[in-house]
This record gives sequence, structure tokens and C-alpha cells, in this order.
Amino acid sequence: MKHGMAFRKFSRTTSHRNLMLRNLVTSLLEHEQIQTTLPKARDAARLAEKMITLAKRNKAASVTAAGAFLLNQSLIPKLFGTLAQRYANRPGGYTRIHKFGNRPGDNAPNAILELVDNPRDLRWHITARSVGWELMKEQLKDKQPIELIRNGVQDTDTVVRLEQSRAPKDEGLLRPKTRWNLQKVLKYRGANAQQEFVQAAEEYADTVLASTVASKAFEDNREHKAGHMPLGETRNALHLAKGVTGIQKSAPSEAHILSVKNMFKRLSTN
Repeated sequence: MKHGMAFRKFSRTTSHRNLMLRNLVTSLLEHEQIQTTLPKARDAARLAEKMITLAKRNKAASVTAAGAFLLNQSLIPKLFGTLAQRYANRPGGYTRIHKFGNRPGDNAPNAILELVDNPRDLRWHITARSVGWELMKEQLKDKQPIELIRNGVQDTDTVVRLEQSRAPKDEGLLRPKTRWNLQKVLKYRGANAQQEFVQAAEEYADTVLASTVASKAFEDNREHKAGHMPLGETRNALHLAKGVTGIQKSAPSEAHILSVKNMFKRLSTN
């Protein structure tokens, strides 16, 4: 009968496997974000959730159990202090796993295991960038890029506040998936979370606009050498070098050439 066959064995003995998982959980609580393989991340996340649940109970027996599990005893104050307060109102789900490709060599699936709402929260930063990008594209329909660079993306705070109250499938300025992530990352954050989120979104939009216009200015002022081809050009360098003396071939449509004008659909001629 298959008794005691639960969980992954990782091709290790029981003592080796338990020590490995304890080490992963200790590193996670210390750095709040670690990189490992996907199977190890899933097992380590399960144990890390139990450690944070012990910290939220805040009893003497919980301190003893956590001290016996963790390999670094200096993390006890952080676990029962900082982390317990951070997740006091969260009913569970203290960890998050991000997949990102496979490891070279053995092709094992890679993963990033992190504590939610940590200072380097990946979903927080990705969502802030998505909001900044989508608001920037929406405002570029009525304004010139130069005007946005001077004044910045406007009404971001108002849009974020309105999108938090909408249902995921309601129509708004943001895509449904972006709105869902926005509501999720701000649900259990502190009082200043919305202000910090708005600032991150506006900074990203300003960076994208400034870098794009700067790249265009550099491209316009750069001396084009013989045989230079813009991205999207289908004719080869030899054909371009021959000019009128060679066989004439029609140039590709301007819509297929990668340029700032095509990226933003409209761009100031200045």
C-alpha cells in the first residue's frame, strides 16, 4: 500500500530533503525573494506559509517551533515582528511563484519565489509599468508626445482610484487583466500604497516617453552610411548600394518600418 508517498522526494534522503527545504525557507524569510527550481519553490512556499501563520499566532509555542525550524535564529524578530504585522490582515497566500524559463544544462524549470508585498515585489512593479504604459497610450490619442514629456501623464491618481472600484470585466481605461492585477496588489497594502503606486506608474511613463523621443532625435541626426538599413527594410544592402543603376525594387510600406511614428501612430514633427 502506498502509505507515506506524499510530497516530492527530490532524489534525496529525508534528512537531506528537510534540511534543503529549511534552508530555502530561511533564505526566503531573510531576502524575501529567492531563485530556485519550480518543484523546490512549490514545496518551500508551503512551509514558508506555515512559518508566517505561526508568527501571526504570536505564542510562546510558536516562537519555539519557528526557532527549531529556521537555520538562522536572528530571523525570529523579523518573522514575529515585521512579517507578522505586514500580513496581519491577509487571510493567506503570503508567497508568490514566478516562472521564467528553464535552467541551462538540465533544462529544469526555473522559478522566483517571493513574499508578497515585499519591497521588490515583481507583480507590484510590473503592474505599475502596465498602468503607466496604458495611460500614456490613451493620452497620446489627444496630446503630442512633447506635451506629455513637459507636463507628465495626468490624472493617474484618479484613474487608479476609479479602477479599484470597477469589476474586472467592466470597461475602463485599463485592460481587464491590468485592472485585476491592480486591485490585487493594492488590496492589503498600507495607507500610502496607492500614492507609491501612482508615482511608480508616472515615472515609468516619463522614462518611456523621454527615452523614445531621445532615440528619435539621435536617429534623425545620425549620419547614415552606405548600406545602412532601417529595421523593417526588406531590400538588401547590395540592392540599396546600386541605387538607380541596379534593378529597381519597390520599397516596403512605411507601416512595416520600425519607427517612433509607427509606435505612437502620431508624433510631433518638431
